[in-house]
Amino acid sequence: MTPSTITAHLGSLDLANAPLALGGNVFGWTADDDASFGVLDAFVRAGGRMVDTADAYSAWAPGHTGGESEATIGRWLERGGRRDDVVIATKVSRHPGFPGLSAGNVRAAAEASLQRLGTDHVDLYYAHADDPDTPVAEAATAFSRLVEDGLVREIGLSNYTPERIAEWFAVAEAEGLHRPVALQPLYNLVERGFEGASRDAAQRHGLGVLPYSALASGFLTGAYRDGVAPDSPRAGRASRYLDERGRRVLAVLDDLAATHDVPVASVALAWLRSRPTVVAPIASARHTEQLEALLTSMTLELAPDELEHLTAASA
Repeated sequence: MTPSTITAHLGSLDLANAPLALGGNVFGWTADDDASFGVLDAFVRAGGRMVDTADAYSAWAPGHTGGESEATIGRWLERGGRRDDVVIATKVSRHPGFPGLSAGNVRAAAEASLQRLGTDHVDLYYAHADDPDTPVAEAATAFSRLVEDGLVREIGLSNYTPERIAEWFAVAEAEGLHRPVALQPLYNLVERGFEGASRDAAQRHGLGVLPYSALASGFLTGAYRDGVAPDSPRAGRASRYLDERGRRVLAVLDDLAATHDVPVASVALAWLRSRPTVVAPIASARHTEQLEALLTSMTLELAPDELEHLTAASA
């Protein structure tokens, strides 16, 4: 699979004209139905295609049990009848009621997700995290059967090591199973651990990469600076990046944002979109004002020297 093919397709899913996935982690959590519907409507109107969620979102919030994001998206789909306009990605293994990747759990969790989403299929279904207690062969077979039964179009892996990726593909090859087409790792300008064995694995196996935390919990929006502490549930995570390296990165982002007259976040996402194997960064918006920077990033093209400047500053 050539790099140009990777950047455009995830198996049968074409994101060539929509190189950004809208993160659904905020839906049903920090964004209520009205705010969530507004963001989703604006995203689709602007040409956005993929909405990324998980059955575990937002089990961490007080009073939540998991599935809130999927249920919110399901209500939006029911209201607008837009199922054919979007590519829906969701995940299994971290919902409190459906933990792990045993065959029975994968099937039950998928059916529960479909019910919450109000749809008969998921376009991209991820193993949210590896399950060391379940043999890879069992998990790979369970996912492949979901594809055969029409419940899932394509398979993805999230938070997987290169070794476990290789094991999954070896099983798929030996057993004639449907293969994963996507990899979702932690990757952004200030989290670059992916650029090594994991990226090599993605290239070797033809996996399109959709990085999560593409804006480093909001740090790469430029909102977190010395003496500034926005009121946000992510403030603690974002503020840890405010060190010498983080300040270097912000300085270059500021310069390029001014040069192109775009938000800082747009530049950070455009850099990530330019990286080898990356199909589409994943970023979320709690309201439509935050969405503007995400949409701008889809068409922002940085010059080679600008990309190199960012790469060097974040090294």
